[in-house]
Amino acid sequence: MGLLKRKKPAILGLDISSTSVKLLELAQDGDRYRVQSLAVEPLPDNAVVDKNIQDVEAVGDTIQRAVKRSGTKAKNAAVAVAGSAVITKIITMPTGLSDDELETQIEMEADQYIPYPLEEINLDFEVLGESENNPDTVDVLLAASRSENIELRSAALSLGGLIPKIVDVEAYTIEHSAKLIAHQLEQNSEDKIIALIDIGATMTSLNVVENNHLIYTREQSFGGKQLTEEIMRRYGLAYDEAGRLKKEGGLPDNYIPEVLEPFKETIAQQVSRFLQFFYTSGQHNAVDLIVLAGGCASIPGIDELVESQLDTPTVIANPFAEMSLDSKVNPQALSNDAPSLMIACGLAMRSFD
Repeated sequence: MGLLKRKKPAILGLDISSTSVKLLELAQDGDRYRVQSLAVEPLPDNAVVDKNIQDVEAVGDTIQRAVKRSGTKAKNAAVAVAGSAVITKIITMPTGLSDDELETQIEMEADQYIPYPLEEINLDFEVLGESENNPDTVDVLLAASRSENIELRSAALSLGGLIPKIVDVEAYTIEHSAKLIAHQLEQNSEDKIIALIDIGATMTSLNVVENNHLIYTREQSFGGKQLTEEIMRRYGLAYDEAGRLKKEGGLPDNYIPEVLEPFKETIAQQVSRFLQFFYTSGQHNAVDLIVLAGGCASIPGIDELVESQLDTPTVIANPFAEMSLDSKVNPQALSNDAPSLMIACGLAMRSFD
C-alpha cells in the first residue's frame, strides 16, 4: 500500500526535424510546468529530408549530443511522425467492447481503411466517445503509419542512448501544446478557433484547433530554406554560411529591404493560401487567432505583417510563457527557440498523461 507515490519517470520530448534535433524535458511544479532540460542540436545536411530519416547514424549521434548538452538524466523519450506519413480515419465500432476486443475487431477490418499490407504498418487507435447520432456505437480514431517510419525513429533514439516509449503524430502533439498558448488569447480559449501555422525549414503545416480539439490539418512544402537559398544566390555564399548569417546577422545592408522583406511577404501569402484551403473545406470562414510557430516565426515583425495583411490577430507561439525554468536552462536560448519547440513541447507533455 505504498504511501509515497512514486513519480512516473519523465518522458523527453524529442522533435526530429529536417535541420535539428530538439530535446525538451518538462516537470510539474505545483499546477505549473517547469522547463527541466533543453537542447537544440543541428543535424548534418540531408540526414533528414522532408521529415524522413535518411541517415540513422547521423541522427543517433545528434540525439546523443543533445542529451549530453541538455544535462538530462531521463532515458524515456517520445517522438512524432509527420502527418503526411500517417493515415487517420474515424470509424465506428459497437459500444461496450473491451480494448482487446476492439483491437481484434479493428485488425480484422483494418485492410478496408488502410491501403498497405497489415504486416508493413503500425496501427493504433483511440476511442473518442459515443457517436453523435447513435448511442449503440462509439467513434474510434484509427492511425496507421508505415512501420519503417517508426522503426527508423526508434533506431535513432536507441543509437542516441534513449528508450523510445511513445510515437505520436505531429498534428496531435501540436493540439496538445496549443493549450499552452491559451494565455496569448485576450479571452478564454474555449469556443475559439486557433490556426497554428508551423513554418519549418522545408515544410509548413497548418493545424486548426477549436475548443482545444484539432479540426483540420494540412502540410505543404514551403519553409525557411527558401530564404537561405536566396541568400546563397544573392551573395554567392555556401549553404551553411548563408544559414549562419541569416541567424546571426552580418549580411549586407540591402539584405533586409531586398531579400528579407519580400520573403516575409511570401510568408504572409502562404499563410493566406493555407487559410483559404481551410475555409473551402466548409467548416468555417474565419479564425479568431493566427499563431505562428517554427523557425520562420522568429523573423522580426512577421506577426505584425501577417496581422495587417490578413486582418486577423496574430501572435508568435510561446508555450513557455507561464512556465518556470530550471537553473541549467538558458532563458535567452529558450526564448529564441520557443516558436520552434511546439512539437517537442507537446511530446514532453506526454509525461503527465
